[in-house]
Amino acid sequence: MDKGRRRLIFSAIYWMVGLLLIFSLPNLWIHMQTSEISYSQFKEMLRQGKILEIRMDQEEIRGILYTGREAGLQRLQAKIQGLEQEKIIDNAPLTKEKQLSLQELFARLRKLTDQKGDLVLFRTLRVDDSKLVEELDAKGVDYSGVQKSILDQLFWGTILPIFFWVGLWFLLIKGMGKPGAGLLSFGKSKAKIAMEKDTGVRFDDVAGCDESKEELKEVVEFLKEPKKFEELGAKIPKGVLLLGPPGTGKTLLARALAGEAEVPFYSISGSEFIEMFVGVGAARVRDLFNQAKENTPCIIFVDEIDAIGKFRGGGMMGGGHEEREQTLNQLLVEMDGFEPNLGVILLAATNRPEVLDPALLRPGRFDRQIILDAPDMLGREAILKVHSRGKPLAPDIDLKTIALRTPGFSGADLANIMNEAALLAARHGSKQITQAHVEEAVEKVFAGPERKSRVLGEKERKRVAYHEAGHALVAFHCPDAPPVAKISIIPRGKAALGYTLQLPEEERYLMTKSELQDKICVSLGGRAAEKIIMGEVSSGAQNDLEMATEIARSMICRFGMDEKVGPVALSRETSPFLRVPGIPQTTEPLSPELASEVDQQVRQLLSEQNARAQKIIEEHRDSLEKVAERLLVEEIMSKDEFCKIAGGIEEKQ
Repeated sequence: MDKGRRRLIFSAIYWMVGLLLIFSLPNLWIHMQTSEISYSQFKEMLRQGKILEIRMDQEEIRGILYTGREAGLQRLQAKIQGLEQEKIIDNAPLTKEKQLSLQELFARLRKLTDQKGDLVLFRTLRVDDSKLVEELDAKGVDYSGVQKSILDQLFWGTILPIFFWVGLWFLLIKGMGKPGAGLLSFGKSKAKIAMEKDTGVRFDDVAGCDESKEELKEVVEFLKEPKKFEELGAKIPKGVLLLGPPGTGKTLLARALAGEAEVPFYSISGSEFIEMFVGVGAARVRDLFNQAKENTPCIIFVDEIDAIGKFRGGGMMGGGHEEREQTLNQLLVEMDGFEPNLGVILLAATNRPEVLDPALLRPGRFDRQIILDAPDMLGREAILKVHSRGKPLAPDIDLKTIALRTPGFSGADLANIMNEAALLAARHGSKQITQAHVEEAVEKVFAGPERKSRVLGEKERKRVAYHEAGHALVAFHCPDAPPVAKISIIPRGKAALGYTLQLPEEERYLMTKSELQDKICVSLGGRAAEKIIMGEVSSGAQNDLEMATEIARSMICRFGMDEKVGPVALSRETSPFLRVPGIPQTTEPLSPELASEVDQQVRQLLSEQNARAQKIIEEHRDSLEKVAERLLVEEIMSKDEFCKIAGGIEEKQ
């Protein structure tokens, strides 16, 4: 909204407020000076002769009431008769406009009496009373009718309502000059349009997903040079769906596409289509595509599309999901309906593809599905290089080593590591980020911040030391377990009182039966050490037991690694990208006999690996004692120190 228009609106508001005050203040003053009484009180005062004068209209009776003594009342009535004589000049009655008003009469009477507090202005609601006039005449009370001022009637009955409705209509239509803020804009799309200069992100700023970038670069090339593809009979993809776990760069890749395409880029969240009003979602979808058609070629990006793209029919015969389903139906029609949308590409992102409606995923709507998974070692190194731009790195920084130490980390995790390293360097007063800062940041992201305020008792501290030493020693003697990189008994995060860090020497995408068995054995190693050294176990092994049980059940129910149960899949993951702790999989319907057999084999597998862990601890008890004693003194043990104590560094690199 320009300044002139804003000034005009404010001037109109000021004039409205001024007129309202001008017409309201006199009435407000009169109302404050007037006492309200009931009609029965008014009739009683009239019978006592204390009513001096009244003015009546169709709704109420106003007048002057005397509350003093009888003698004073008689003198005052005589003076009122004198005032009545003043109303006649040259033997001709005054016109109605020149007669004294009730307020003027009240003011003059207060000057004539010594007891000013005995005079009161009053008002009461008028009641249908046919004998009122006779009683007024009998008491000699001066009364008259009052007609409201024409200006009052004009202002309150016409001008003010017109101003009110015009102002309300202006607010509804214009929304105070803010796009989408008007009350009638529910059906308008809330998409934000962005160009290259707005995003500040290019494909060079995205690393660790080279294949995904190539897929999107082809879309950009089609938008820039469509004839190159049309000559070969190729058609541009109508939709591109980005799939992957949280933090793998789906939204970042979309921002990079907006920066590279050099065409209008509409960005909106899936949840912004849904409102409390029925039909709003479908209207916003129509409005969004109408805007896009007017600015072709262009790209529409819908983040978290699972908010509107879930399976239809979940509401049971048009129940609770009717509004969302109507929104999805409109989206399906706009993507591949009767009218073609040439030059409009829909880009969407989600980490829950398993809940999307099949009609949304078919070719012709989302022709391409691009998966962004956790980066490999080379991808992690490239991501670290991108996020280290503009940061002063010390010469000892080795990003390849950091990439090796962060298997399974997403791009968001790696960006957080470099940011935490910069914060640690600033906290320590360093002007450069060193390798130690980055390694500390890795541990902070992996296990949480150090809890220096959490001071353990000597007995608990000893138990934690033997627990972590047990994990490390069992891992050292399991041939298929990843090497131990670090041991710590410093409390970190919410509940961890210590941790043993194992890092694989290479990227792994498959795990064998022996590797999974070794993983279970290592998980139970800390509990076994507590049992042997301290004589009993503690609750500190809770997370270890949960992990071991989940692995054992997956081996039997998902991977078919049990000879008795056989090569069958009895459960499946609920989501490939979103794993909920404690609910890792969905179990297929099982017979009571088979379910009992599965439970028995899970217990047997856990018991075997627990016995194996105890055997390793008993055979290498001396090494366990040395590792635990060193941890109690140093609190942290590196890989080299541990391997020397455990049996020589050459035994397991």
